[in-house]
Amino acid sequence: MSTNNLQSCKRKKFLHGHGRQSSSIDDLGLDILVYEILIRLPAKGVGRSKCVCKEWLSVLSTRHFAMMHCRHISTSYNQKFIAIDSRLCSVFPLSCEDSGPLLNSRILLPFEAPWNKVNILTSFEGLLCVCFRNTGKLVIWNPLTRAFKEVSSSNSRGLYKPKSDAIGLYVDKTDDYKLLHIKRRRGRMWVHVYSSMFDSWHKITFANKLRCWRGKPIWSNGTFCKGVLYFLVNCFIENKGVMLFGFDVESERFRLKTFPRFPHAYYDGNLVVVHKELHVFITHGLPNWTVDLWRMEGESWVKLWVFPRIQPPIILSCSITHITSTGRFLVVSNDGVANEIDTTKKGVDCFLPLVWFHGLQGAIYTETLSSPDFYFD
Repeated sequence: MSTNNLQSCKRKKFLHGHGRQSSSIDDLGLDILVYEILIRLPAKGVGRSKCVCKEWLSVLSTRHFAMMHCRHISTSYNQKFIAIDSRLCSVFPLSCEDSGPLLNSRILLPFEAPWNKVNILTSFEGLLCVCFRNTGKLVIWNPLTRAFKEVSSSNSRGLYKPKSDAIGLYVDKTDDYKLLHIKRRRGRMWVHVYSSMFDSWHKITFANKLRCWRGKPIWSNGTFCKGVLYFLVNCFIENKGVMLFGFDVESERFRLKTFPRFPHAYYDGNLVVVHKELHVFITHGLPNWTVDLWRMEGESWVKLWVFPRIQPPIILSCSITHITSTGRFLVVSNDGVANEIDTTKKGVDCFLPLVWFHGLQGAIYTETLSSPDFYFD
């Protein structure tokens, strides 16, 4: 049986298993409707489609559909910028409007925690991992569906310490959303992984030599790309520069990766996934800062682009967090100013103001139907 026929059989079996009865719409018609039309709708559009009839509600409410929808949607169309500035968070679309500030919507924080104690650590496929600074507890949250799940356990696993720990969200081949937590205390390091499928943590064996490092290397939070969760480790205290580690999510093993090197005394990087490829923005050349964009190709790196020369304070106060599919990328300053940068323009003209917020925390996420709870059907 061909691959196409096999996929068609699986789809029809899935539809029959979720309330499909004889009607004026035959199997092939519903198959096309679900897998060619509804799956391409924005997440909010899918939510409204559930109200059409019980049959649609049954099919569109499954985890199977949610995962396929997440893989098919246009990420740039569904990207949002969320700012936690009160119990009511501000949510902005990620598109530039020359006519004025972007319109925002408001959503209520669903968990019982002081809003000024909520830290957004990372985002992945519509899910945000947040930490409560007053307790250290970790929560996985979908701002669109309002669903959330506290993953910290009674035996202190999943308790996060800012400026010491690192985390990363990813999904494995079984569509199990997982959270990797690197925990550092008093010169020792532990790595644990939380599974949404089993609602439990397990320990990962890590490279022992890293425990022997003196000083305090700074770990970035993880960036997931092609089955690997990548971490940048700043080791300038040990004169080792910036190192790149990859965590293979199937073998659950860490491996040191190649990373561009510079002769300068200090440089730093920001990882970002563009069109399913791993990229990094590297800032180097103190005091005359330069920012380059590199792409990983196999085990090597290729330089793609160099920032135009602009005022140093703009560069130094910003964290480059994301690239849009249109070739623009978002820069968020430490003061909460969000700018889009258009690489086709020069100098300060390449900066396109988006929004300024009073919030304590901000992050980019994609609106999806992904759930922090594996068994949500």
